[in-house]
Amino acid sequence: MQHPPHQSLQVAAIPSLRPRPAAMPKPRVPAREEDGPWHAEAVCRRDEAGLFFAPSKEPTAARLAREEAAKRVCARCPVMVACREHALLQPEPYGVWGGLTAAERRVVLARRRRRAAELRQAPGAGPIAAAG
Repeated sequence: MQHPPHQSLQVAAIPSLRPRPAAMPKPRVPAREEDGPWHAEAVCRRDEAGLFFAPSKEPTAARLAREEAAKRVCARCPVMVACREHALLQPEPYGVWGGLTAAERRVVLARRRRRAAELRQAPGAGPIAAAG
């Protein structure tokens, strides 16, 4: 079973934290066949895993610099969109995923909810209007 690239790298980086096979958490959504390939192609799997999650009590300036560095890694990633959608569908509450911070993902999700509500409330919002 493959795990999102950030999760597997964090655990793999510290041998004492590697879970035993029975201790692996269950994924929040059933794995789909198309999920596997994007994980394997993620640029963050290589060596920048520490950029994507904040250490405890990280100063604001350090956090902003780390997040910008993580976003630069994401910008050159061939699977950035798939990673972002994964993080939005889960939803992932921490870290940089698909070039977005947790706060930025919350904004995207709020916009999507607001747009969906507007489409439901729009007069004459039938299947054709909702698809647009």
